[in-house]
Amino acid sequence: GWAKTLEQEGVQVVYGVKGLKTHAKLCIVVRREPHGIQRYMHFGTGNYNEATARLYGDISYMTCNDDFGADASSFFNAITGYSQPQQFRKIEAAPLGLRDKILEMIEVETQRKQQGQKAHIAAKLNSLVDPAIIDALYAASQAGVTVKLNIRGICCLRPGVPGLSDNISVISIVDRFLEHARILYFYHGGDERLYISSADWMSRNLDRRVELLTPVEDTACRRKLIGILDTYFRDNTRARRLLPDGGYEMLMPKKNQPPFRSQEALYQQACEAVRQARQSQRTTFQPHRADGQES
Repeated sequence: GWAKTLEQEGVQVVYGVKGLKTHAKLCIVVRREPHGIQRYMHFGTGNYNEATARLYGDISYMTCNDDFGADASSFFNAITGYSQPQQFRKIEAAPLGLRDKILEMIEVETQRKQQGQKAHIAAKLNSLVDPAIIDALYAASQAGVTVKLNIRGICCLRPGVPGLSDNISVISIVDRFLEHARILYFYHGGDERLYISSADWMSRNLDRRVELLTPVEDTACRRKLIGILDTYFRDNTRARRLLPDGGYEMLMPKKNQPPFRSQEALYQQACEAVRQARQSQRTTFQPHRADGQES
């Protein structure tokens, strides 16, 4: 396979961490540039797999921020055995502090709501099973926090149960592409916090896998993630709503409401972005004049 081929070409290949499945998605490119060594990082929710890349819907975040670079290097040093896991500056990793970070962010929203402030949580995941996180979301709902969840697969939380989860709503979207991205949003007193993650909220991911939770701090990227979440929650053709009894009902356009298919909308946005990028890269001709002037 590819691993053996890479080893034959001199590449150091590490086959995961003993006792844990490595499920994090991270790539570092290190370049020697005029100003010195520069690291470029790619954090993702999807596998580096050319087959699933055509079938899955995922999120990528690229940055050359020094703090992310230090974290990425520390992470690789840890999983390759060159050092023990270090305290990260930006990211969180499972099975180290990822669950604790999620619980902390949910608790912050709960406390803010109890103090009379606005509080809101939104998340897009494949599965929600972890008991501690479910209990924290129930507590947030009982405090009055609005919680909107997009859980494509297994969801052990029951939304809309009086006195327990009145303020929680859950949808599931199944369409042309397999929904695979994990996106987290916390209002955080107006200083909105957004994350992407390789991990679902399941005990297997948080306790028995190597996973990453990555904050997205770039303003434009944060706006894009919020737009993606909003697009999914507007779906009224491929979305199903989870009911308090564990059943699902299809969402349909309301009277005088046009049908809206989230994957189609995001697909068209992506196509338009590619079209504009190609248009901006078109070759132009700049003639030289006899008098040395350029037009």
